[in-house]
Amino acid sequence: MLGFYENFPKNIHKIARFTTSISNKRLQQALTKTVHKLNNETFCLEDVANPSVPQCTVIFEIGIAEANNFNYLDDEETNRMLKTIRKKPFQIMDFFCAIRYYKTQTEKKTPLKFDYYMLRFTFNRKSTEIQVFHERGPRHISPEDVANFIANKINETFSKKILRSFKAS
Repeated sequence: MLGFYENFPKNIHKIARFTTSISNKRLQQALTKTVHKLNNETFCLEDVANPSVPQCTVIFEIGIAEANNFNYLDDEETNRMLKTIRKKPFQIMDFFCAIRYYKTQTEKKTPLKFDYYMLRFTFNRKSTEIQVFHERGPRHISPEDVANFIANKINETFSKKILRSFKAS
């Protein structure tokens, strides 16, 4: 089933909750486009999280779940997702996220150990929840930072903030 990973872990490392001011359909379209854009874009570690490694660049590789596999979100897969969302929005969207790190010294780029995360977006009326599972790696970026980074990137695609962190009272 597209968007759903049958073996999503039960032991979650971070749950981030957000209220939203747009429909689930628009939010899922924005999420899909944002993740597609993030794929293979290079960032400084400081732009994503508090840097644990100086002069480090970060590259995301993200795929959408389909049954027991993940499909890399290239142009073709992104269009397939958007077409599916137009017909009927998802209740859950699962992603696999590999985060590659490279330490840069002078002209030399040295690869570091990668982080592997699984993300589950659950869509409710006027809210969404992101569950983050850290599969393995050095955690140069924390599960909380992964959720917040993606939420912030989605917010950047709109003229006003559409995802607001939910603060329980």
